[in-house]
Amino acid sequence: MPYRRLPNTDAARLRALRRALEKGREVPPHKLAYQAKTIVRLHRFLPLFENIIQLQRQSMTSQNNKSKDYYEATRKARLYLSHFIRVMNMAIFRGDLPEETRAFFGLSSAASTVPAMNTDNELISWGKRIIEGEEYRIRKGGSPITNPTIAVVKVWFGNFLDEYNFHKTITRKTLDYNEKTAEMRKEADKLILEIWNEVEASYGSLSDELKRKESEEYGIVYCFRRAELEDAEAMNQEEQSIAQS
Repeated sequence: MPYRRLPNTDAARLRALRRALEKGREVPPHKLAYQAKTIVRLHRFLPLFENIIQLQRQSMTSQNNKSKDYYEATRKARLYLSHFIRVMNMAIFRGDLPEETRAFFGLSSAASTVPAMNTDNELISWGKRIIEGEEYRIRKGGSPITNPTIAVVKVWFGNFLDEYNFHKTITRKTLDYNEKTAEMRKEADKLILEIWNEVEASYGSLSDELKRKESEEYGIVYCFRRAELEDAEAMNQEEQSIAQS
């Protein structure tokens, strides 16, 4: 006897639920192989499940499409901020600026290395320090650092912040949809199992073959074991041989 294979993907779940609902619309209530209250649950649940799956997929697609922009904006902001610090250090090495210039950016006067900006938080923190520090230094009468200027750095840092905030929003939204979809999958699996059990129970008095045939009309999926497939193939070959003799 073949065994039932319950759906394990969203596409398979939707296919099973839709087929059960279609059958419920085709067959009069007194002839339906599952309970009337179950079709009410199907009518209520299926549109909600379809909608959350669609929203989850759209959110994931949007996140994936925008990820490239986010990573590029992050790279550019880190590049310009790092270059700005390097140019400032080179000016100090040449004697064009005093070592105390570093203090405007929250750096030690003796620190000649570029601070770590590997994470988003580090990049945001140092970006604000550098921009505010240079603007304050200029207001105090200091000559602007150029190539890049702080105005250019500010543009790229602003682009990064925009992409970062959008990335955070869409990531949070995708996570919410994933959690809601996971919860609804459990309900879908429970509903499918109940429908399939009710259908098979209603055809319990039929032969195995007829029971399977009628149940498949409601979307139940059966799988044959390898031995059963081999036996069926051998039987078919034997029948063909007898027919030809």
